[in-house]
Amino acid sequence: MQQIIQISTDKQNGLYDITSQIEKIVAESNINTGIVNIYVQGATAAIMIQENWDDSVQNDVINLLKKLIPSGVWLHDAQDNNGDAHLKAGIIGPSECIPIIDGKMGLSTWQNIFLCEFDGPRSKRNIVISILSD
Repeated sequence: MQQIIQISTDKQNGLYDITSQIEKIVAESNINTGIVNIYVQGATAAIMIQENWDDSVQNDVINLLKKLIPSGVWLHDAQDNNGDAHLKAGIIGPSECIPIIDGKMGLSTWQNIFLCEFDGPRSKRNIVISILSD
């Protein structure tokens, strides 16, 4: 089973919680045991599993990446001024795989799934949800 969801972003750099959309797709799949893969299309965005309790960890992720990978100093900036976005997305990665256990994602209490935007705002980010069962 495969489905594409679309997310709009309102910041240049930000984490967007997409867990509820993925939970809905997993529930509708009626798959009891399997794997769900979440993959963002685009070279300047990523998918991350991170704490969901409050925004502090998500803000810390963005602030760390801004410090480690500053904007405006990369060779690719000569083309379209987003070299840092490409590097951040490459480090985090475009996808995550989560086991489906008893019909639900095997996330712990404090884990959620986030779209990481590094080149926003964007009117549309496509996220491909693929579910595989045994």
